[in-house]
Amino acid sequence: MSTANQQHIRLAKPVVGKARKLKDLMTKSDNRTCADCGAPDPKWASATIGVFLCLKCGDVHRALGPDLSKVLSVTLDDWSDSDIDSMVEVGGNSYANSIYEAFLPKDHPKPKPDSTMEYRTKFIRAKYETQDFLKPSLRISSRSSFKSTTSVKSSISSTSRRDEDSREFVGELNITVVKGTQLAVRDMLTSDPYVILELGEQKAQTTVKPSDLNPVWNEVLKLSVPRNYGPLKLQVYDHDTFSADDIMGEAEIDLQPMITAAMAFGDPSRLGDMQIGRWFMTKDNCLVKDSSVNVVGGKVKQDVHLKLQNVESGEMELEVEWVPFL
Repeated sequence: MSTANQQHIRLAKPVVGKARKLKDLMTKSDNRTCADCGAPDPKWASATIGVFLCLKCGDVHRALGPDLSKVLSVTLDDWSDSDIDSMVEVGGNSYANSIYEAFLPKDHPKPKPDSTMEYRTKFIRAKYETQDFLKPSLRISSRSSFKSTTSVKSSISSTSRRDEDSREFVGELNITVVKGTQLAVRDMLTSDPYVILELGEQKAQTTVKPSDLNPVWNEVLKLSVPRNYGPLKLQVYDHDTFSADDIMGEAEIDLQPMITAAMAFGDPSRLGDMQIGRWFMTKDNCLVKDSSVNVVGGKVKQDVHLKLQNVESGEMELEVEWVPFL
């Protein structure tokens, strides 16, 4: 039987178990482009780093060596369970880039799909080998230690899971609901909006702002973060006295980039004001623009600007502060 036929038979097998998790990860919008140059439909991945790559960037990663970056085909190679676990644990391109590009200078552009191999190689080596865009204290001092530490989120998650097993919650969010802009009309000419935040089984609610399509709340809501946390859900409603309240839009906030960065950098009270991570705007989320994670005055904070979904208009601005349970 020819090699081509063998490959066809292998690809035709049902995708089950951990392989299904890898395939699901590949379908996320940020993983449908190369992590390093943005080329569409990447067919390669670095299992040690946890990113999806195009052929050209994959060749550069392969030249770094398997200890630094183990490159596999997402369609032709046999993946071990540990390789799949590593990819799933990182979460894909946006999570890895939020760490490895946290300090990418504005005057140091990423390669493009048509960039030269010379520039592509220079950027990738700076990003992963010398880790020029990572906080200095997190950089790896020797290649031999890279495999166990290069997947920053992987190592963080492993540590946090051990700590979290002994308690129900791992931290707290202080969420300042700042304001809404151009919210939808649900009464005759205006609306009486209020915001509900939901995390797991917990809910918190702002006050109602009568007859205001551009309300300013500046109210702080507190929610505890369970060890198996999901997205923070936001809903805006129009308060009605004599009928059910009308929905005015909704959005979700991915907490992983913030919590991952906070755990990686440790005690923020010992850090100066600095950016430590980013949540990237993609087609799959509600961000109006990239959302940076910063240490400000010894606290980990993130400004989030959201476009409300399933509604004709409306945006929301929040400030999220992460407070770990020690």
